[in-house]
Amino acid sequence: MNGNKNLKKSVDLVGSIIKAREKVVNLSFAALLSGGHILFEDLPGSGKTTLAITMARVMGCEFTRIQFTNDVMPSDILGTEIYLSSKERFELRQGPIFTNILLADEINRATPRAQSALLEAMGEGQVSLSGKTFELPRPFFVIATQNPMDLYGTYPLPESQLDRFFMRLEIGYPERRDEAQIIVNNGHYDRARNLPRIMNPQEAIRLQELVNNVKTSEKIIHYILDIAEASRREKLFRYGLSTRASIALKEASQAWAFIEGRSYVIPDDVKDVFTPVAFHRLYPAGDLKGKERKEYLTNFLDKVTAPL
Repeated sequence: MNGNKNLKKSVDLVGSIIKAREKVVNLSFAALLSGGHILFEDLPGSGKTTLAITMARVMGCEFTRIQFTNDVMPSDILGTEIYLSSKERFELRQGPIFTNILLADEINRATPRAQSALLEAMGEGQVSLSGKTFELPRPFFVIATQNPMDLYGTYPLPESQLDRFFMRLEIGYPERRDEAQIIVNNGHYDRARNLPRIMNPQEAIRLQELVNNVKTSEKIIHYILDIAEASRREKLFRYGLSTRASIALKEASQAWAFIEGRSYVIPDDVKDVFTPVAFHRLYPAGDLKGKERKEYLTNFLDKVTAPL
């Protein structure tokens, strides 16, 4: 892993909690190292909160959780300016978004107005309040969870916000043996909170810079462009990948190569990250969900010739 023992140890520790989900853990770290954000779509109780807590702990980052409900307001997320009579001036009372790792739990239970409060933060790493701009801590990483849309009391995320998410992932049900151990331990929260701190925010920023320097050859760039152009021609998609999505695919491939211990991207890196990057951006014209939709994306990618 490019000789970075702390990163490998961090990934392994999180993997020891989120058992039998090695790729999900690696993809989560790839998103963090790319400066992107994750959207988890899963049933409640599948381990998403545990994953967020464990990542924050081993990375030595500040962690905050917002439980989204239909009465959450933007000020509950961003904060507000209050007047201090003793100082005769306004001061910012920071909201929970001023953190390193933010768990936006059940985001689609909140109204679109509250959901949109995250847009600037996710896209620019800053928030605007009362005409002023406030920088967020670095790194800034959002792990949002949403319930399946057929559950009661959910609001669909607008496509403009879905595109802000770097990847869409799911954990799913654990294997029987792992689930038995989870039940015996009454969950993994206590163990997750007591994991050692392996890294710190400054080291995470340094790793992001190293990931950004992973070499992406011209043939890899053209492979990504071929995928994007093919998606735009594909009649069974409502619309194709945007330029932002192509950038995300390149950055995710760089992070995946870095985690795999390489300083350059190969076509298999692009293939490995394609589905989580494209799932929430490519909508089939038909009504395909879950596993069928993943298979559809895999079949589509197989049609695009990869460079040798």
